[in-house]
Order: sequence, then structure tokens, then C-alpha cells
Amino acid sequence: MPICDSRLCDTLLSFPSDGLLATKLLTCSDAHKLREMNFKFDGNKVFFTSDTHFYHGNIIRFCNRPFKDVEMMNETIISNWNNAVGQDDIVFHLGDFCLGGSAEWTRMLDRLNGKIYLIVGNHDLKNLRQGFANRFESVAMQMCIEVDKQKIYLNHYPFLCFDGGYKDVWQLFGHVHTRKNNTGIDAVRLQYLYPTQYDVGVDNNKFTPVSFEQVKRIINKQIEKGGQPK
Repeated sequence: MPICDSRLCDTLLSFPSDGLLATKLLTCSDAHKLREMNFKFDGNKVFFTSDTHFYHGNIIRFCNRPFKDVEMMNETIISNWNNAVGQDDIVFHLGDFCLGGSAEWTRMLDRLNGKIYLIVGNHDLKNLRQGFANRFESVAMQMCIEVDKQKIYLNHYPFLCFDGGYKDVWQLFGHVHTRKNNTGIDAVRLQYLYPTQYDVGVDNNKFTPVSFEQVKRIINKQIEKGGQPK
């Protein structure tokens, strides 16, 4: 086991919350295990999603989601997810998984297909502290993975800049709830993203996880056009 660099562990496993540094989700030993894992994946089995916000009633109003209530929203997203994702597939969820408490998280995790890797969003920390980290393949503040030799940064938030962004490295994110007629406070800033970045959140993807091949086609089109779609 390498000597612990607490600064690295903090970078991997903590994040600012209301101006304060949140408690570490995992131990330094766990952080080293994450670094040592082989994060290379077969593109035929990989999906991405974000911002499902299960059991979050207000998100329907905030983001103009086309659902009459939480039950309809939950059932639609679960159905879409399981129709796209098989039991042996891998899903990278880029944060804001579910509101509520242990009962709500248990119901959702028991019903969703796939092996889920969670990138922590701003709504997730409370329930992860209650012991749900072990329900995921891994839990991290961010990850750098390789899918079919494509290097990808995963974070809940879009990066202003990142290594390789001008070339061929992707960054996938959520949080901003990209959608048609988006007038939120983040909408104007999204025009400055690299064409190698993409919002995999459900609001931007018909409330369904997107496959690696789908993301590849989208990003290639953005690169051809020279920027983000307007």
C-alpha cells in the first residue's frame, strides 16, 4: 500500500458544500484502491446518466418535466432505464440520484438494472453517509475512465477547462439540467463548453441513460460543428 497523501484523498473524495469541506465519503485506504483499479471498460456495455432526482417533487416544476407527479416520473425513468440497460451492463450515474431517505434509496436501487458507479452530486451526500456507498460499484467525487481507448472525465459539474479538452478527451457531466428553452442561471455559460463535453442528465436525454456509442455520435457531431449545440 502506498504512503497516504491526504491531499489526494481529499481531492478525490470530498467537495465543497455551502462553503465548507464535506466529510470524506471513503477512507484513504479506499482512495488508494480506487486509484489502483483498472478503469477501462468495453463500450458495448457502458451507459451514462445523471440527475434522475427520484422522489424529488419540486424538480418537476423547476425543470418543467412532463410528469404529473413523482410516481409518474419515477416509474417512467425506471422503465426507460431498464429497457436500455441490462443486468450486466455498467451505468455511470453522475450525481443527484435520489431524494428522501433510506427507504427511497433502497426502493430505487432494488429496481434498477446494471452495475452502478456513482459520481457524487450535491444532493447525494446525506444518504451516502447513511451507509449506501456499498450499494454501488464505487463512489467517488470524480473519475477518469477509458472506454474503448476513449479517455473520459466524469464529474457532476461541467468543467471550465480540463487537460485534453482542446483535443480528444471528453468530459461528461450533469447538474445543469440542459433542455429545450432552458432559461436557468447556467444556460448562458453552457455556450462556452468544449465540443468534447456533454450533459448526460435525464432532462437532456429523454429521461433515459445514454450509451457510449450514443455519446460518441453526439460529441463527434459537436466537434464537426465546432461547438455545443445551441
